[in-house]
Amino acid sequence: MFAILRKRRNPLIRLAAVMSAFWVAACDPNAMTGSGSGQRIDTSKPVPVALLLPGGSGNSGDEALARSLKQAADLAISDLDGVKIDLRVYNTSANAAQAAQVASKAVDDGAKIILGPVFAQSANAVGNAVAARDVNVLAFSNNTSIAGGNVFVLGPTFQNTANRLVRYAARNGKRNILVVHEQNTAGQAGAQAIESAISSSGAKLAGNMAYPFSQQGVINAAGQIADRAKADDVDAVFMTADTAGALPLLSQLLPERGVNTQQKKFIGLTRWDVPQATLQLPGLQGGWFATPDPNLNAQFRARYQAAFGEAPSPIAGLAYDGIAAIGALVKSGNPNALSKSGLTQRSGFVGVNGIFRLRSDGTNERGLAVAQVNNGQVQVIDPAPRSFSGAGF
Repeated sequence: MFAILRKRRNPLIRLAAVMSAFWVAACDPNAMTGSGSGQRIDTSKPVPVALLLPGGSGNSGDEALARSLKQAADLAISDLDGVKIDLRVYNTSANAAQAAQVASKAVDDGAKIILGPVFAQSANAVGNAVAARDVNVLAFSNNTSIAGGNVFVLGPTFQNTANRLVRYAARNGKRNILVVHEQNTAGQAGAQAIESAISSSGAKLAGNMAYPFSQQGVINAAGQIADRAKADDVDAVFMTADTAGALPLLSQLLPERGVNTQQKKFIGLTRWDVPQATLQLPGLQGGWFATPDPNLNAQFRARYQAAFGEAPSPIAGLAYDGIAAIGALVKSGNPNALSKSGLTQRSGFVGVNGIFRLRSDGTNERGLAVAQVNNGQVQVIDPAPRSFSGAGF
C-alpha cells in the first residue's frame, strides 16, 4: 500500500493546482456592447479592486496561502502596461460569514469588482452579499456549484479538464472509457463531468465503477474494477482520484490484478505532477493527465521565486490571472468593462495559466496541455492551445 487515504477539509472545495505564462489578450470589442450587470468604472483613474484572502484565521496554511495570492496579484499589477489598479486587501479568516461582511465593506469603500475569496462557501456568501449592488466576484474556487449570477470561478473545472482529455483520447483510439470514481461529492461530480464529456465527444461510456472513500473500500472494490477494466470493450480507465485520496492504491492494485496499463490507458482528472512524487508511481507510467503548459508554468514560478524568495502556492496563479483579466478590460477604456458581458468576452484572456475565458454561467474554459508520465517525468504529448479557435477546443 502506498498511502492511507486522508479526508479533505471539505470535499466540495477541490482546489486544483494551476499556473503558467504572461500578460493578457486583447479585448473583443463586440463582446462589450451594453452594460449588463456590474459596476461602471472610470478607466482614466485607478480602478478599486478588492482582494479577499483567507488571512486572519490563525491557521498557518491559510496565512501562507493568503501571502502567496497577494504576492501573485502584486506581480500581475507590476506587469500591467498603462493600467492603474487600486488593490485593496481584506482578510476573511477563511470564514464565510466574515467574508460576506468584508465584501460589503469593500463595496462601501468603493470596490468595483472582487477578486477572491478561496473557499467555495465563502465565495458563495460573498456573491450573495454584493449581488444587489451589481458587483461581480472572481473567486479562486473551482467549485461550479457556486458559479452563476455575479460569481465566476477562476479555478480549472472538472468539466473543462474532462472535455480536454476525453476529446484527445477519442482522437487517439481510446474511445471506450471506463469511469472509476470515489463515492463522495467530489468523486460523483468528477464522474458526471467525465460522462458528460464522453457523450459530447464521440467516445463511448464503457461503464461506471464506484468505490467507498476509504482504504479498505478501495481494496475491496479493486478486484471488480480490474475485471471490468480487462474486458475487450474497454480502452481506457478514467479515474477521478488524486494523490491525497485513492490514486496511489488504485495505480498499484489494478495492475496487480491483471490490468495491462500498456493496453488500457490510465487517465486522470487531477494533476498527477502535484506533488512531484506522484510521477514515480509505477502504475501511472504511460498514463495521461491535463496540465497548463509546463514551460509557461516554469516561467511564472521562476519570476515569482526571484521576486519574493519563495515558491508560489499551487493556486497563486489564479490571483495573477484575475488581475491580468481585469487589467486587460480596464485598458479597453470601456466604462462597462467589468460588466458580465465584458468579463465573458469570447476571445478570453492570457494569464499565468495560459488562455482562459469566463462563461456566462460563471464557469470557465482553460487551454490545457495533455501530458503523459514517462519514467517519472512529465512529457507533453499535445500542447496547450494558444487561442480559443485552435485545436484542443
